[in-house]
Amino acid sequence: MWDPNNLPVGKGAWRVSKPIVLIAEELSPATIEALGPDFEVRNCDGANREELLPAIVDVDAILVRSATQVDAEALAAAKNLKVVARAGVGLDNVDVDAATQAGVMVVNAPTSNIVSAAELAVALLLASARNISPAHAALRNGEWKRSKYSGVELADKVVGVVGLGRIGLLVAQRLSAFGVELIAYDPFVQPARAAQLGVRMVDLDELLRTSDFITVHLPKNKDTLGLIDAAALAKVKPTVHIVNAARGGIVDEQALYDALVAGQVAGAGVDVYSKEPCTDSPLFTLDNVVATPHLGASTDEAQEKAGIAVAKSVRQALAGELVPDAVNVEGGSIDESVRPFIEATEKIGRIASSLAPSPIASVDISVLGEIAEQDVRVLQLSALKGVFSVLVEDPVSYVNAPVLAADRGVESTLTTDLDCPEHRAVVRVKLALTDGRSIVVAGTVTGPRDIEKLIEIDGFEIDVPISSHMAFYTYDDKPGIVGVVGQILGSANVNIAGMQVSRTKAGGEALIALTVDSAIPAGTLDAIAAGIGAAAVNAVDLD
Repeated sequence: MWDPNNLPVGKGAWRVSKPIVLIAEELSPATIEALGPDFEVRNCDGANREELLPAIVDVDAILVRSATQVDAEALAAAKNLKVVARAGVGLDNVDVDAATQAGVMVVNAPTSNIVSAAELAVALLLASARNISPAHAALRNGEWKRSKYSGVELADKVVGVVGLGRIGLLVAQRLSAFGVELIAYDPFVQPARAAQLGVRMVDLDELLRTSDFITVHLPKNKDTLGLIDAAALAKVKPTVHIVNAARGGIVDEQALYDALVAGQVAGAGVDVYSKEPCTDSPLFTLDNVVATPHLGASTDEAQEKAGIAVAKSVRQALAGELVPDAVNVEGGSIDESVRPFIEATEKIGRIASSLAPSPIASVDISVLGEIAEQDVRVLQLSALKGVFSVLVEDPVSYVNAPVLAADRGVESTLTTDLDCPEHRAVVRVKLALTDGRSIVVAGTVTGPRDIEKLIEIDGFEIDVPISSHMAFYTYDDKPGIVGVVGQILGSANVNIAGMQVSRTKAGGEALIALTVDSAIPAGTLDAIAAGIGAAAVNAVDLD
């Protein structure tokens, strides 16, 4: 570890140089202050590749925002790089996989903008309720239109929060001061936890039917894209005001426009769009829409928090300490026998979470075999990271995963046992679900090439390599099933890499575990399920 106090003492003496930190974009002055005096700080224009690539060669850390592309080429040029720090939430401009392969830690500032984002959502809601935007525009045009822009109060109204994560919760807390009734839809938040916060959990249909104001705070994924569509908007009160300051596309913009024009929706506040930058949305033509250009994180405070957070992470990373906002795993003192199980355990967690048909109440990780002698706490973090990577859009790190679990009232335990007769080591992830059911997925790492394998799915013994694209079918055992599956996949031009059938007894419940070369279309999954009479069907894509 470097020591800034190693100073030269006479001829031939030496001094350990300070670690070099490259600031590749303009950051808050507080960032430099947070770094402190123990680093050599350099600057460059990270958006200029001809300037970036030579500048990054000998640095220990690089701090960026969104304009600098830290890709495989940049990482290959960086001979001493130990940490990439993104002063913000997203990591679209950082190749995390390439960084991990190169042994470079990636950190960001996942909570830096949550207050700013929550406050903007409240601002848009209030602006929509009181027609602030059109009234302001009219006044600037020399028009005094008090009666035209009469609004509505929040007091005694029902506010529906779609997504009760960190930002949704902050919005709910702030709106409670207005004397509103708070309801929320979030399939991954338990009602008892929400009740402690003064929020009543409901299903989406009830929220749509009963809310006077709806504010969206969900991650954007395949399940939430287009969630608030024309069918959903047909269920709302005509007096409702809808705010989307989360991610573009969760609220269907064309459907929202049509509903506003038709009088199905009274007003809207919009900060995010399906395609950005956006300057020509039909929503911008409507008086009953207040729109902003993705300003959720655009405050001095958010930028300052982001800079300070990543500066602290850089200090911790270069000192070999635990880094709370690490996005990929930090090597540190992890035993070599445990290391191959880190990625495998994350995948096992992702598979288990993908198979869960209802919200998760707890995550139990069991580590069996010879690696149980070592410190395997990183595997608990890996499992939680995998589980929540399926459930949330924002980056999930090895350290913030327990926070995400705690925020959602999901308990987690880690147990170890040296006894493992059939394998050198096994990791088993058990998800207890809120409906009383459970999901169990177990796997191992074998051979000199550390092949990752699944060995159990809910009591079914299997031996299947973990693949980027997998599918699992449970059904009643009967002849001809394999042929049906193969025929349907062949017709869909999906190539089978591997298939295994496991059953408890002849004619009893059976499981097909598939690995395929490409993702299986939803229609094909449904066709297979119908063709074999499957009780459950699940596709898992790990790309």
